[in-house]
Amino acid sequence: MFVSVLWNKEKIRKTPTEQNKGPFSQGNLEIVNKYLSYGGNPDVHDELNRTALHLACLEGHPPVVLMLLERGADFNFPDRLGSMAVHWACRGGSLRVVQALKRHGADLNVRDKLWSTPLHVATRTGHIVIVEYLLSCGANINATDWEGDTALHDAVRLNRYKIVKTLVVAGADSNLQNNEGKTAVQQVKQWQFDILDTLHTLLKPQTSASTSQ
Repeated sequence: MFVSVLWNKEKIRKTPTEQNKGPFSQGNLEIVNKYLSYGGNPDVHDELNRTALHLACLEGHPPVVLMLLERGADFNFPDRLGSMAVHWACRGGSLRVVQALKRHGADLNVRDKLWSTPLHVATRTGHIVIVEYLLSCGANINATDWEGDTALHDAVRLNRYKIVKTLVVAGADSNLQNNEGKTAVQQVKQWQFDILDTLHTLLKPQTSASTSQ
C-alpha cells in the first residue's frame, strides 16, 4: 500500500512522466525517508527503468537526491535509453544536484545509448551554468555522440548563443566534422546573427594563424 503511494506504476503506464508527480519528483523528503526507513528499494523504478533518483534529479530536489544516494541509490543505474542520474540532472538544470552526484563519484563523461554525454544534454537543454560546471570539472569538450556531433554542433543547431561562446572560449574544436561531414561553423544559418558574430570574432585569430603557417 505504501509503495503504491510512492510509485504508481499503473498511473505511469497511462500518463506522461510530467504527470507522474510522486514524492521523489515532488521532493517530499518526509515520505521518501519513511519509505527508505521501512526498507524500501532506493532503486525503485518503472517499466522504462526510470528510477526514483532519476526523477529527483530531473525535478531538482537536492535533499531527496542526497538521501537516496546516502541510502545506496545507484547513480549508474541506466534507464531504457542508457541515461543515468547525471544525464537526468543535466536535463533538469540543478547545479546542486549535479554537484552532489559528482561528490558521490558520478562520471561526468558517461554516455547513454546514443553516446550523449552530460555536456551534450546540458547544452541541448540550455543550462549554461551546468555547462560551465562540467567544463570546470574537466568534461570532454569535444566528445561526439553517435551522429558525430559535439556539444558545439548542438549549441549552434539549437541557437544557444551563450553556450556557443562558452564552448569556443573553453577551447572547443570548431573544425571537427560530424557524420555528415559538417563542422559546427558550417551548420550556422544566416539568421543566427549572434552566433555568426561570436564565431567570427573568436575564431578569427585561429583562422589567421592557420593561414600563415
